[in-house]
Amino acid sequence: MFNNLPNCLTLSRIIIIPLLAILVMINQPITDFIACLLFILAGVTDYLDGKLARAWQQLSELGRMLDPIADKLLVGILLIVMASYDRLPYGGLIPAMVILSREILVSGLREFLASSQVSLPVTKLSKWKTTFQMIAIGFLLAGDSSAEMLGIGWAPISLIGAVLLWISGILTIVTGWGYVYKGINFINKSEKT
Repeated sequence: MFNNLPNCLTLSRIIIIPLLAILVMINQPITDFIACLLFILAGVTDYLDGKLARAWQQLSELGRMLDPIADKLLVGILLIVMASYDRLPYGGLIPAMVILSREILVSGLREFLASSQVSLPVTKLSKWKTTFQMIAIGFLLAGDSSAEMLGIGWAPISLIGAVLLWISGILTIVTGWGYVYKGINFINKSEKT
């Protein structure tokens, strides 16, 4: 595992989660800024681990398993911590609950269908959802306090983050329904045969 850089990058996203959570809990301009930077770094490792694994032919079952787990843990824990510390403005708790519910639902559905050798491939719309979600979390981690610290207090960082979180929440519903629909169709077909 440790001689496989893509897997190490994936593992680094899991290792960094407690530090990110602590930084969010401290809730000071400098810790918010550091949390945002670390989250961006985690996003870069998410991009690089898959790209490097394919380029260097270091694809592994461990990496294939860990990558989605790392992403879900990172997003899920940060949304829970931000919700706990009232860091999801403009009703952001609603899309956060939708996002977490969809992740649990789709993970369970994938596990169920995998036992029947049926896969649910990631769609392009799901990739867009993830992109909006990650950018939203970055803005929400930075918050208005980081903007003020950097002298750009006029920028509505929290508002931008909340709007992007709502967009990702809507995309989450659409993509989640697509996966559920495919799962229901498979179940109906298998019951008829």
